[in-house]
Amino acid sequence: MGSYRREMSGFFLFIILFTLIESSRGHGNPGGTKLELIHRHALERKPATQIQRLRQLLHSDSIRLRQISHKVRLGQGHVDASRRQLPEKTTYNPACTNRSKNDNNVSGEMPMHSGADYGTGQYFVRFRVGSPAQKFVLIADTGSDLTWMNCEYRCRGGRCRRSSHKRRVFLADHSSSFRTVPCSSSMCKIDLANLFSLARCPSPTDPCAYDYRYSDGSAALGLFANETVTFTLTNGRKTRLKNVVVGCSESTRGQSFQGADGVMGLGYSNYSFAVKAAKRFGDKFSYCLVDHLSPENVSSYLIFGSHKEVGITYHRRMRYTELLLGVITPFYAVNIKGISIGGLMLDIPPETWNLTGQGGAIIDSGSSLTGLTQQAYQPVMAALKLSLQNFKNLNLDIGPIEYCFNSMGFHESVVPRLVFHFTDGARFEPPVKSYVIDAAPGVKCLGFVPLAWPGASVIGNIMQQNHLWEFDLANSRLGFATSSCV
Repeated sequence: MGSYRREMSGFFLFIILFTLIESSRGHGNPGGTKLELIHRHALERKPATQIQRLRQLLHSDSIRLRQISHKVRLGQGHVDASRRQLPEKTTYNPACTNRSKNDNNVSGEMPMHSGADYGTGQYFVRFRVGSPAQKFVLIADTGSDLTWMNCEYRCRGGRCRRSSHKRRVFLADHSSSFRTVPCSSSMCKIDLANLFSLARCPSPTDPCAYDYRYSDGSAALGLFANETVTFTLTNGRKTRLKNVVVGCSESTRGQSFQGADGVMGLGYSNYSFAVKAAKRFGDKFSYCLVDHLSPENVSSYLIFGSHKEVGITYHRRMRYTELLLGVITPFYAVNIKGISIGGLMLDIPPETWNLTGQGGAIIDSGSSLTGLTQQAYQPVMAALKLSLQNFKNLNLDIGPIEYCFNSMGFHESVVPRLVFHFTDGARFEPPVKSYVIDAAPGVKCLGFVPLAWPGASVIGNIMQQNHLWEFDLANSRLGFATSSCV
C-alpha cells in the first residue's frame, strides 16, 4: 500500500505496503497472522529526493497530528452518535448508481468532521475481499475505523465507472458474499452512526449510505455492507474472516487516496478491521518496525494473534503498561507520567498527560514523527539542543521541524538518552536514532514537532522502531520490547 535503495531512504520509510503472510498451528486453530511491511517508495518510478520526501511527510503528519490534538482540545472523547441529516442544497453524485430492489437511488451528501480526519495513513495493506476474492491495495490508517474500497454496486449503463490499469474497483455484484446493510436497520441508525452513516432512507431495503470527509478536503461516499476477507496461510491453505463491515465507495474526491484503492480502518471500534481480526486471533495484534535504514532483506511486520505463534522474537523482557481504549476514539491512548533526558526528569506539568482533562498521549503507527504539546515540547527540545551546541544549526525551510544540524562528526554518544515514563512504572527508552533522525546526507534533525496546548501528544512510528508493540485488547494493556523483528 523498483527496488529499494538505502541511500534514498532518509526517514521516510514509513509509508508501507502490507503483504499478507499468515501462519497457523493445526487445521482448526489458526495461531496468528503475520503481514510483511514493504516500503511504498520502493514502488516509485521516479523517486523523490530526501528533502522532497521530508516535505511530503511533514505535510501529512502536520494534518494528522494537528487533528488528533484538536479532538482532545475540544473534549471530544467520541463522535456524536446522532444521525446526520442531509443539507437541502447538496447532492450526492456517485460514479455508479446505487439501486435497491425497488430501483431507488441512494444519494445525498452532508458536511461532517470524520473520525478519520487525520491526514492520509502512513501504511499500505494488500487486501483480498469478496467471494471469489478480489485484490486491492488499501491505506492502513490507525486513525480510522471504516474499511472501504473503490466500488461498483448494481451499476447501470453509461454512468458506470470504468476500471483502468491505474484504478482497481471492487465489483460488488460479482461477489456472492456481499450483503448490504439496510438503511432502516438499527445497525445503520445506531451502530454505524459513529462511522458517519447518513440519515436518509428512501425505502426500508435501500443500503445504508455514508459520507466520509477528510481534513484535506478529500471525501468518500458509498454504502455499507458485510463481506468476507481472505488470508493465505504459509502452508498454502486459506482462511476467511466473515461478516466484516466494509464500505463500497462509489465516489471519491481529493488527493488522500492517490496510489491506493481505499482505506483499511485499524483504529479501535466495534467495526474496525483491527478489532475484528484480533478477535479471531486471541484479541491481540502487534506490529514490529525495524530501523528505517535497514537493508532490503530486513522486514517489518503487522501481526494478528500472538507474536510467538508467528516467530517474532524480542530481546530482554516484555514490558507492559495500561492501554486506554475508547477514551479518544478510535486511537490507542496511554498514561504517561513524564519524560526524562540523561536521567533527569523534565519539568513538565502533570496536566500535560491527563487524558481526563485536556491532555493525554497517543501511540500512533499512522504518524511518522512524534508530536508533543508545547508544555512537553519546549523542555524536551531545550534539553536535547544543549548536547548539540557544537554542531552547526541549519535553517531549513521544511515545515514544523524546528532544529536540524550539520551532522559531520556526529556520534549518538553525545546525545543523552530520552525515556518515556508511564504512571504504572513501565519505561520506554527508544534508541537515539529514533529521535535524532536522518533528513538528508550530512543533515540530521530532532524528530519532534510542536502541537498546541491543550491537546494530546502523539508518539509516532519512527520513535517506535526497533520494538515489538503488542496491543492486548482483551486485557487493555500495551506490551513493548526491543526487537529485530525476526
